[in-house]
Amino acid sequence: MRNLTVGALRVVIALALAGTLFVQCVMAPLLWTDLVEAGAPLSVRVPFVAIFVLGLLTLQVCGVCVWRLLTMVRREEVFTPAAFRWVDVIIGAITAAAVLAFALAVVLAPGEAVAPGIVLLVCGAALVVGGVALIVLLLRMLLAQAVDRDREARRLRDELDEVI
Repeated sequence: MRNLTVGALRVVIALALAGTLFVQCVMAPLLWTDLVEAGAPLSVRVPFVAIFVLGLLTLQVCGVCVWRLLTMVRREEVFTPAAFRWVDVIIGAITAAAVLAFALAVVLAPGEAVAPGIVLLVCGAALVVGGVALIVLLLRMLLAQAVDRDREARRLRDELDEVI
């Protein structure tokens, strides 16, 4: 069952990475063109497209890190200190996504082009994404406890093996 779950998640991650790469390479230039045709000033176009591309990059970073964690699960190495590096990068990427969402709200706020309610919705989304980063941080703390318990269990097993 675990192999099936890991395989299914890898397929989802591979499709998501391919999709985000397509969107970055094809859709981002089209977004730029649409903004030029709509008459958006350069001061809006550059940050908007940059935030869009960087936001997709945060998703890609999370996907790669989860892939690495899945490899550790398959090798039964997830309860080691090496897993912390990947979880820390995921936390950083999610935090960056929250900051990018807030930056998008700042870019959209001035002027009459975007309704204030939309800006507030984007700020709310930034808050929710920040909350997800905090949840992953909590899960990292639980991983740290599991690693400590696993280390202690191995030590006790070694002592028991010496006694026997």
